[in-house]
Amino acid sequence: MAQRPSKTTSSTETKAALTHIDAKGEARMVDVSAKAATERAAVAEGRVVMSKATLALIMSGKAKKGDVLATARIAGIMAAKRTAELIPLCHPLALSKVTLDISPDPKLPGCLVRATVRVTGPTGVEMEALTAVSVACLTIYDMIKAVERGARIDGIHLVEKSGGKSGHYRAEN
Repeated sequence: MAQRPSKTTSSTETKAALTHIDAKGEARMVDVSAKAATERAAVAEGRVVMSKATLALIMSGKAKKGDVLATARIAGIMAAKRTAELIPLCHPLALSKVTLDISPDPKLPGCLVRATVRVTGPTGVEMEALTAVSVACLTIYDMIKAVERGARIDGIHLVEKSGGKSGHYRAEN
């Protein structure tokens, strides 16, 4: 099903063909050489769920390994920049901006992790945003596992993307 660039799509709509599979069914890197460089952005989020005591430890700044949130933020930014080295068919991109916000949430209890990635280029940054969130969540887990091995990473997903031929996408709540 073709989509117009101005259309906002929902998470229930899918394209008919997988772009990373050729006519023989083999994996391939998509050729983006003929695509125009446009402004593109993606937002992804996830969470690390833990006990209230572990969240309090993070917030106190007294975790044995150091500042959990600052370390996770840096790890997520670094991961976004290295996505093409981690995901085999991703294009290396000169990212314009990576923002990683980590918010403690006593209601979970845990941390909400949200990455925003921007680029002007021929392909989108959804994988970079998702990679940033994933690695930031893994870093939080790594830094708290000594006190809580049962912490859970979940809900990692693409929240929104803009730019490119497929236009704007926002996940349904």
